[in-house]
Amino acid sequence: MNRRATAALLVAVWLMWSSATIAAGGSGAGDDPRDWLARMTAAMSQMSYQGTFVYVQGDEVVTMRITHVADEAGVRERLVALSGAQREVLRDSSGVRWVLGDDHSVLQDQAFGRSFFPQLPTDEQDRTERSYTLKLGGTERIAGQNVRNLEVLPNDDYRYGYSLWLEEHSALLLKWQLIDSDGKTLAKLMFTDIRMGSEVDPDELNSSSPLKKFRTVESRLPAGIGLTPMAPQWWPERLPPGFELTVQRYFGPQGSGMYEHLVYSDGLAAVSVYVESGGSEWEQDPGLSRHGTTHAYSKTADGVVITVVGDVPAATVKLIGEAVVVATP
Repeated sequence: MNRRATAALLVAVWLMWSSATIAAGGSGAGDDPRDWLARMTAAMSQMSYQGTFVYVQGDEVVTMRITHVADEAGVRERLVALSGAQREVLRDSSGVRWVLGDDHSVLQDQAFGRSFFPQLPTDEQDRTERSYTLKLGGTERIAGQNVRNLEVLPNDDYRYGYSLWLEEHSALLLKWQLIDSDGKTLAKLMFTDIRMGSEVDPDELNSSSPLKKFRTVESRLPAGIGLTPMAPQWWPERLPPGFELTVQRYFGPQGSGMYEHLVYSDGLAAVSVYVESGGSEWEQDPGLSRHGTTHAYSKTADGVVITVVGDVPAATVKLIGEAVVVATP
């Protein structure tokens, strides 16, 4: 896999890890699962919270700490691994900095300022409900809080589902499971302690790592620099049901060649399509790769490298990847 695809895969993995920290504010909801989903959506960028959670995927068990502050200064966030190799992510108005591994390298992208959380706009709930079935379940007690279960179940094999346990008053997510269309658990996460609102300690936003001493690695992620507004130059001729284009960025032609980034979403799951100029050294047979629950499909065609990455089943990235062609007017 090329460097850009590797970076994209890394982002997808971190997005998946931190997607379990979705939160919502407001008063308690009734028995309509759409109301719970809407409250979660509204609070992704509005609520301050802080806590420790345990993430489990297969034989991997990682303990992490997150601090998310939303105030007049904007959104600031720090995610740090408390076990295993050093992993730390800092996000603020200047962008995202990733401290990765024991070599103390830093991956920096000043303009990649999007949230680590999956976006779920309320005006897309109708589309989401065409792809998923929403169900409210029973109650439980997690991290000292009473929670309500909300299931977001896939209607086909092109997307994963979620089982969410939400704090009954704020709808803060305290436990999360990623499940496939057969109901099998692929990954799970649970908070062991949680603070919210005025209880959050903003000092925990400060990195414990001397970033200035670290080696900085160019991320090559879409950064908005050299962005050219235009219609997609490449696109999939067909998509899994429910997926629509939500983001398009085009870079070039410049000295480094053409680079296009497309994002397709069903209202919950998101898939990135990367198209970049490539030479003979990029020639490769089409192939799938996997990192945890994230899948990637890469191929070369007409002098470009096409990579599709998403926290979705392998069939989804393969279908989209095989369908990507030069766009026609």
